[in-house]
Amino acid sequence: MVEYDGMRMTTEPKGEPFGPWLGRQLRRAGITQAQLALELGKTRAAVSAWITGRAEPREDTKVEIARILGTDITSLVTRTADIATVPLTWRHRPAHSDGGREYGNVAAFAFDADLSVLAREATQNSLDERRDPAAPVRVHYSLHELSGQHLDAFLTAVRWQELAPHYEEAAAGDQKVSRSLRWALDELAQTRTMLLLRVDDYNASGLTGPEYGDGRFAAVVRRTLDSHKANRGRAGGSYGLGKATLWATSRFGLVLMNSTLSEPHEGRMHRRVIGRLDLPWHAVDGEAFAGPAWLGEPDTDPTHKGVVRSWWADEQAVHDLHLGRVGDDSGTSFLVVGAHDASGDAEELQEMHDKLVRSLADGFWAAMVSGQAAGPLLDARVTTLRNGQVVIPEERVDPHAHHAALSRALQAYLDGATVEGITAGDQVARVEVPLVVTPLKGTGRSRDKGREHCAVLLLTPADDGDERFNRVVCMRGNRMTVTEHRPRDLPLGTMPFQAVLLAGHATGCAGEDVDAAEAFLRASEPPEHDRWDRTEELTTAYERGALSRIKEFRQEIDKAVRALAVRREESSSRKGPAVLRELLTLDGGVGTEAAGRRTGFPTVRAINAHIEDDGAWNVTVSLKVPAADDPWLLTPVAKFDVRSGGRPTVEWSLLVGSDSCRAEGGNIVVSPGVRTAVFTGITNPATHPVRSGFARLTVDVLKARGGHE
Repeated sequence: MVEYDGMRMTTEPKGEPFGPWLGRQLRRAGITQAQLALELGKTRAAVSAWITGRAEPREDTKVEIARILGTDITSLVTRTADIATVPLTWRHRPAHSDGGREYGNVAAFAFDADLSVLAREATQNSLDERRDPAAPVRVHYSLHELSGQHLDAFLTAVRWQELAPHYEEAAAGDQKVSRSLRWALDELAQTRTMLLLRVDDYNASGLTGPEYGDGRFAAVVRRTLDSHKANRGRAGGSYGLGKATLWATSRFGLVLMNSTLSEPHEGRMHRRVIGRLDLPWHAVDGEAFAGPAWLGEPDTDPTHKGVVRSWWADEQAVHDLHLGRVGDDSGTSFLVVGAHDASGDAEELQEMHDKLVRSLADGFWAAMVSGQAAGPLLDARVTTLRNGQVVIPEERVDPHAHHAALSRALQAYLDGATVEGITAGDQVARVEVPLVVTPLKGTGRSRDKGREHCAVLLLTPADDGDERFNRVVCMRGNRMTVTEHRPRDLPLGTMPFQAVLLAGHATGCAGEDVDAAEAFLRASEPPEHDRWDRTEELTTAYERGALSRIKEFRQEIDKAVRALAVRREESSSRKGPAVLRELLTLDGGVGTEAAGRRTGFPTVRAINAHIEDDGAWNVTVSLKVPAADDPWLLTPVAKFDVRSGGRPTVEWSLLVGSDSCRAEGGNIVVSPGVRTAVFTGITNPATHPVRSGFARLTVDVLKARGGHE
């Protein structure tokens, strides 16, 4: 039934078909079809016809069936609830009869047990399951530390006493997972505290589908490497591995789930609950177990005897399990029991809270940016509690606060406010970047290079506070950051910039070329979805030359950046901007003769830097040098890019050239005919205005003052 409440459309689930519902109620009540037929004075064939859906009993017969089942006629009419209660239990998968053993879930080792990885993978899955395209997916991360009676109540709700023997035996082994379990159990016993991490999504599809057949539920709860997504063409994930990060982040390998469905299952949509545990192979009281276990109701269907299934919980049950959801919007709540960050850089609650916020901002800032006519794809928030009390209030992740310049660039694109070239201020320049999509094998013609797709590059000046700049943040699909690309051969004096590369569906465009580019780039991503490069799918699914097209795409990105990264002046003077004349005009003699001997100017190919133990910056600069008859004479100048005021110059304590150049009097001399040069500089910490970690270092390579060679 569909009802309209103002502008909002709500869907009430229909009751489950009578036959399957009746069959399950009989099994739950322990009544056979023959017994029901005898009680009703009907034949077994008649009851069988009802259960298989070939017929339905008359109303007066339904009244009698309700009496036998111990319920009222309303339950038979609505068929949106089970009648008999079946006790919950943990069911552990028996060990393989052929002696095979798994000492842990291999999929969990595909990623690090890191909060940033969890945030990336879980949020990507939520974005891929967005239900209403006119509204954002709402994702809420909650850290909740339990101790004392709050911990005891939770352990009772999760039936920890049933798990304890399995944990003890699984932790007794010498394998990696066993050792980790031993440490976790010992710490729980000593500290009597446990951290829960809950990931709630709203306006998502929820865990729909049957218990064991194809569907979202089985893909997440029962299967590995099953990426069951309805919107595969736009999905960020494609391997079915991302969900394993939930279990990897749990020190006990335990995750509980509560789902509000976007489409009814068994006539219901709310509070479909199940738990899954991943342990290594172990034996308890002489009985061997494979490792995985599920918390739920014993399935009464003879086909799945000895298996537990999800159950339709009441409000009290989800409250006790810390799985309560707000409102009726579809989606799923995942509870990671014993959450931790294995990287070691986030141990306190505040640190973990901040890392989640930062990770969501880094991975999904673009999905959270909105324009005048286009809303955001994602709304993300983080809250931290201790024993039911909020200790760090809900924090909404603001993309403009974390990545202001990048967000400004994307918002200008969404609002149609880009320019062809930057002349001043915080303008955003836009240019198209060609990507040639190689044909799929068996679909292209001989020597067919492929179809061209126009990706979009957006470039804007970096903000003063940006710690990382001169980068291109690349994305496709739902605008999750895939990779950061560092352009090569940037001209000396290039303004600090931030750039965004939108490809495939991230462009907001539609067409066959867009779909083809989306699939092509997705095929070039590894399970981590953090780069576009060679993969097995790329080389096996696409014609020869696919990897070359990816490399050419990166070269086109560099070319587009070089065209946009030099700020233009609005003046029509042929001499060019004064700032660029100072930075980019290099000594080469005077007069037309010298000008004829030299064309172009050196460009920076790469910069590598780190801070020494004494606070000095150690910088290595690689230059690409045009051919010249005379030596190039360059002056590297180091400056601290502090958050306020000018950029003070700092002194070099050491300046060293390579085989292709030499340091002389604070200058770098590049010999005639040399095409590449590398020099290294170390700053003098005594001349630093602030500590090195509090500021950014910039290196300007200028023309040498006071003469030329």
